Amino acid sequence: MADFAQNGIIGTLHNLRNRSTEELESELVEYSSETPMSLLLPCLFSELEGPAMGPIVQELAKIPYLSEIIIGLDRANEEQFHAAKRFFDKLPQNYVVLWNDGTRLRHVDAALQAEGIAPNQPGKGRNVWYCLGYFLASGKSKAVALHDCDILTYDRSMPARLLYPLAHPSFHYQFCKGYYYRAADGKLNGRVFRLLVIPLIRALKTVLGRIEYLDYMGSFRYALSGEFSMRSEVVTSLRFPSDWGLEIGTLSEMYRNCNLNRICQVDIADAYDHKHQVVSEDDRMGGLHRMANDICKAFIRKLAVEGIVISGSMLRTLKACYYRTALDVVDHYHNDAVMSGLNLDRHREEATVELFSRVLVAAGDDFLNRPDESPFIHNWSRVTSALPDIYEMLLGAVEADNA
Repeated sequence: MADFAQNGIIGTLHNLRNRSTEELESELVEYSSETPMSLLLPCLFSELEGPAMGPIVQELAKIPYLSEIIIGLDRANEEQFHAAKRFFDKLPQNYVVLWNDGTRLRHVDAALQAEGIAPNQPGKGRNVWYCLGYFLASGKSKAVALHDCDILTYDRSMPARLLYPLAHPSFHYQFCKGYYYRAADGKLNGRVFRLLVIPLIRALKTVLGRIEYLDYMGSFRYALSGEFSMRSEVVTSLRFPSDWGLEIGTLSEMYRNCNLNRICQVDIADAYDHKHQVVSEDDRMGGLHRMANDICKAFIRKLAVEGIVISGSMLRTLKACYYRTALDVVDHYHNDAVMSGLNLDRHREEATVELFSRVLVAAGDDFLNRPDESPFIHNWSRVTSALPDIYEMLLGAVEADNA
């Protein structure tokens, strides 16, 4: 798939793809004495019954350098939680399962609710937030990687490539974003990134002019990947959305909190395939429709934080600019697909662009009409200030569940 990274302000590490997994793991074992590492897996119970998670666990069991594996489990009753613990018993590493629907973690959540600092909606963002809280509470590691749990083409080189830039003693990176080629089964994938994020960033630059934040976001080769890693010192200050804007929100937080020289991206896979979302044209709360809405809101909120005035006239101009820019992008990807021998349905691509243009205006209207909305989950620095014993509460709940 053609490379649309628009500006080189984020360091890109290519050559890790030339190293064998065994070489990387051998070095990471050595580095782990100075930089212990954890892996975070946010998942639904239904994913344990799918085709991807079994092979993922088989690969994870071969990894020699991890201090712990933290599994965030959503949408599971008690019987399913115990089934999940048996499922992960194949792992030789230290691991815990955060049963987010369990009584003990609900009591922790209630204590946070009483202080007005709990995540306000379920979803991947909430799951990741609690897992990161446990990561901080356990104190076993200095770096943590995260990846999705529906990857059909998974191998254990992914966490090695994510963690290597953070663990190497002569590097000074605090955050690493994974990227990969988005084509499988003879067709281009990554529709939301190709048809929404890329042309939206270009349109925002046209409408608003040169803004470093947009150069930064445009430099990521796959900003929507669910694979990234970070050092513990940046986790406590991290605020991100609890919805599908998690990836955009996380990158935005790193822009706000880190020197750009401390951020990198790395090629983690030759091929990547996972569960694909339906477009869901008529249901704004499902599929790519909801994902696009949450991503647009994440961009709009961030631009407002940067001091950009968002107005109805600005949104109408942005919609028109986005729509035409996105059609140009469709032309480019059609040509790229033909040259690469891949399939691309131009009608469906352009219909999706039309949907995204409507979603962009709807997301902007939501922002303008709900000025009191608090879209971000509070960072762990605030949480520990409000509840100084929250880490002990979280550790106690998780340890009791996993006993």
